[in-house]
Amino acid sequence: MRKLATIGAVLLWSTIAFAQDRTITVASTTSTEQSGLFGHLLPLFSKAEGISVKVVAVGTGQALDIGRRGDADVVFVHDRAAEDRFMSEGQGVKRFDVMYNDFVIVGPKSDPAKIAGSKDVVEALRKIATAKAPFISRGDKSGTHAAELRLWKGAGVDLSAGKDNWYREIGQGMGPALNMASSSNAYLLSDRGTWLSFKNRGELAILIEGDKRLFNQYGVMLVNPVKHPNVKAKDGQAFIDWLISPKGQEAIAGYKVDGEQLFFPNASH
Repeated sequence: MRKLATIGAVLLWSTIAFAQDRTITVASTTSTEQSGLFGHLLPLFSKAEGISVKVVAVGTGQALDIGRRGDADVVFVHDRAAEDRFMSEGQGVKRFDVMYNDFVIVGPKSDPAKIAGSKDVVEALRKIATAKAPFISRGDKSGTHAAELRLWKGAGVDLSAGKDNWYREIGQGMGPALNMASSSNAYLLSDRGTWLSFKNRGELAILIEGDKRLFNQYGVMLVNPVKHPNVKAKDGQAFIDWLISPKGQEAIAGYKVDGEQLFFPNASH
């Protein structure tokens, strides 16, 4: 009887150990983490599939580099040009659209650069530069940082002249950047999801939104197991399949803060 109990205990332990071993690593962005989206999605996925997820939340550039090293099973990011480079290098198996939201420019309600209400984001950036109004940049090679730099380039603004003066790169994620902008009454480009989740707004408000150039698409890719044999391809693909399935897309649409939807599912099959 004692022997049977021991065998049963060993089998139970083995089952638990196997279940615990079904863990994948997802390299993603600070916006998906700090907006609270993962806190909403991952318990639903784990309950449905029996797979737990460890998230490494960094800028998109760093997330893709983690994938290049084979230190993640999945990358879930938002910089299409960088994602296409990742795929062209053979680092990913296939890229899928998952969801979108948009970027906004937030700034002090006093609005020293007088940009509020404009639908032209590059003209707004020109006004900020002309006024030498304080602007906080993430400066971390994230998807948001890459989008910001594209917009400055479109505005024809030479940022080298503004650095250490009115333009400040901090090398940190979206949450710390918002905190710094709030404490210094500075302008900043933010993804809408993190902004809506952000509580320490101080005098900040959305001043620019609605320009089509502020569109923000998210994509997901399985890291190539041919290049990196340690990749948990089956469970990583299960996560991707769930994200782009009707259940996953419904879960993304269902995530709201104060009644406002943060991300909009747009996976195509």
